[in-house]
This record gives sequence, C-alpha cells and structure tokens, in this order.
Amino acid sequence: MTATTVELKEHLSDYLSRVQYGGERITITRNGKPVAALISLEDPELLRAIEDRIDLAEARKALAEAENEGTVSWGQVNADEDVEQGERGA
Repeated sequence: MTATTVELKEHLSDYLSRVQYGGERITITRNGKPVAALISLEDPELLRAIEDRIDLAEARKALAEAENEGTVSWGQVNADEDVEQGERGA
C-alpha cells in the first residue's frame, strides 16, 4: 500500500494497526516520491537473519579459500612492504 504524508497524518493509528496486525508494508510518499516505509518489526529481524546467513556463507568460503591457497603471516606482509619501499627509494 502507498500513502501520502497527509494521509499518514490523518490515518496513522489505522496504518500502524494494519502494519502490526495485518503485516502490511506501507510506503509513504511526498510529492509523489517514496520517502519512508511503515513495516512490522519482524521485517528488519528477518533481514538481519538473512544478512547473517550471507555473512556466514562468505566467511566459510574465505576460510576454505585460505585453507586451499594458504596464508601469509602479517610479519611477511610487513617485510615485503619494507622491501618494496627500499626498492622505490633506491
């Protein structure tokens, strides 16, 4: 559903009930453009759960890649950087 800011002011209580009990999502528009949304608290919780699953999958992929390809110690990274800086300064 879409509502203007004027409609929101006039019907806020009704819209909140529709979101809370009916699970509706209401897009609020100003000058014909979407500017906000009324959503139930379950929506961001679901979004966080989805993002957590994606993050976990990416972390597992990175760990598997590190196991397959190996890793470089932080000390080696610093040593390589020192060598590169010495070559540029020479």
